[in-house]
Amino acid sequence: MTGITVASGENSLNYHKAEIISIKNHPVLNEKWLQDRIAEDPGILGLGKAFLKDRERIQPGGGRLDLLLQNTDVDAPRRYEVELQLGRTDESHIIRTIEYWDRERKRYRQYEHCAVIVAEEITGRFLNVIGLFAGAIPLMALQVSAIKVGEHFTLTFTRVLDEVTPGADDDGPDPVDSVNRAYWEKTNKAMLEIADEVLGILKSFDASLELSYNKAFIGLTRQGRANNFVVIEPRKNSALVSIKLPQSEEIDKKFEDTELDLLPYSTRYGQYRPRIGKGDVAKYGDLLRTLLELANKNAME
Repeated sequence: MTGITVASGENSLNYHKAEIISIKNHPVLNEKWLQDRIAEDPGILGLGKAFLKDRERIQPGGGRLDLLLQNTDVDAPRRYEVELQLGRTDESHIIRTIEYWDRERKRYRQYEHCAVIVAEEITGRFLNVIGLFAGAIPLMALQVSAIKVGEHFTLTFTRVLDEVTPGADDDGPDPVDSVNRAYWEKTNKAMLEIADEVLGILKSFDASLELSYNKAFIGLTRQGRANNFVVIEPRKNSALVSIKLPQSEEIDKKFEDTELDLLPYSTRYGQYRPRIGKGDVAKYGDLLRTLLELANKNAME
């Protein structure tokens, strides 16, 4: 039997005992040091391939967002609004995190957004508070630990709350957010007219489809039941018409042959997302009919 002999002594295998330290109570380390480390290497957060877009980002109405990260997926661009907190989390900080996320998503609607809170200690009670938002807000909570090994420091991040992604549920909008047609006639009549044109195409091959209205979007019902394979959202002087279809080179080519403003394909929701303005439904009626008919067929399978 072959054995390995390890010499005794202070420097055997360069062993050093690791020590977990508090960044908040450390005489030298601070929140800026933590922010610098993440800015240098956003990958340490475990959010996939993300790069630093901005830091200390000034917010309308006051405040600064600690870090704004963005993924490298050009087909499904996504941003992460990251807030840092040393020590134990508190309710006011999560409110700030959500406020910054909400402001960013409203200003930059071409991206998907996720709120991320990073803290040294995330308590069970605080997880319960955050959990109330999960499903309504894309939110993640990461617990950071600073570790000292000899004269060196390192960081570990543990995801204690994973994201629950919200979306246009096929079961329909929450009753609290439901509105009637008059709501959209007052708030965005131009978008409503586009929705009516889209419905006209849909009804040409399925008369049971109708529009359903809520505050965030206009969806569809089939025989009185929600079936949101097409979701229409308001945009300035236009509408974002999200059509649930698997991505294919054939469909990509069809859009390339048009002048439609097409947002990147949403791999998260499986949607093509053209911006439709006044006159576009009539101009590109054949293309839209092909896509809508295929989406309808897939939704019925």
